[in-house]
Amino acid sequence: MLTTYQRIQQINSFSLPADWLRIRTIDLHTGGEPLRVILDGFPALQGRNVLEYRRYVRANHDQLRRALMHEPRGHADMYGCLLLPPNDEKADFGILFMHNEGYSTMCGHATIAIAILAVQMGWVVRQEPETPVVIDAPCGRLRAFVKIENGKIQGAYFHGVPSFVVGLGLQADVPGLGPVRYDLAYGGAFYAYVDARQIGLELVPANYSRIIQAGMQVKRAVMASPQPVEHPFEEDLSFLYGTIFIGGPVSAGIGSRNVCVFAEGEVDRSPTGSGVSGRLPIHYARGEIAIGETMTVESITGSVFKSSIVREIDYGPFRAIIPCVEGTAFITGQHEFLIDPEDPFRNGFFLR
Repeated sequence: MLTTYQRIQQINSFSLPADWLRIRTIDLHTGGEPLRVILDGFPALQGRNVLEYRRYVRANHDQLRRALMHEPRGHADMYGCLLLPPNDEKADFGILFMHNEGYSTMCGHATIAIAILAVQMGWVVRQEPETPVVIDAPCGRLRAFVKIENGKIQGAYFHGVPSFVVGLGLQADVPGLGPVRYDLAYGGAFYAYVDARQIGLELVPANYSRIIQAGMQVKRAVMASPQPVEHPFEEDLSFLYGTIFIGGPVSAGIGSRNVCVFAEGEVDRSPTGSGVSGRLPIHYARGEIAIGETMTVESITGSVFKSSIVREIDYGPFRAIIPCVEGTAFITGQHEFLIDPEDPFRNGFFLR
């Protein structure tokens, strides 16, 4: 007769009941920021492009976002994406970003990670020294390039969508903080950029809770202000995504530190690719960076993105730039998530 432990060794796979849902993912991180890539198990979607798929998922399958992003399968700072058909044959695939509150319009850390994963998985044909990966995101078309040397992936960079300044030196009356100066800019998503020194906030892990609180206070105050947050062409992109605090460098040779508080109080562990994209036109407008020059930005974890301006471009009423942001990503696991229809917490919950 087998012992219990011998049975454990022999019976090590759960037999899935017919009415349960199985969702497979691959998880990665970029500079410490997670990315859960949904590969299989999501219901069929309706739409003709990424923005239409985004609306359809939000209206019909949002419980699955919560199930995968929230506890017990995720956490308050989880981030994920769903791969989609491209808008047309000129892109490799489409992507829908998701987080604790909803669906992002742009995500740089996810773009870096998914481009690297596309090469690792063989979804695109590997080319050395660079493999191009073209991605349709809600904000527009992203062109990523995976750097390969002697067969080994060294990292990736992407050229983002037109990024522009809405206003410099704006001011919002923030309850609990008083008048706060900020710049408003777009890098695939709209952010309020705040010099953390003006509110006496040091951007270190020990101040994590205070950073979240201040970031949400600023976000709500800017949203309540008369300053419009409007994309020139797409209403679905016309909302303030988060607050980015900018602080002095912590590591030698780094220009500055970015800490992004987005969605419902999430803190980006990476320097925030879309946030860095939005910073570039701010510095360009102030004459602090030129086309081709490099700006290095670190995150609250100390991870670093390199960035630069590719070129200027007219974009509606704005004189915009095309940003370039570079980083690297690593696979952390493959997962098979199961959803029991009788589980009272099957759609997740959220504690902070």
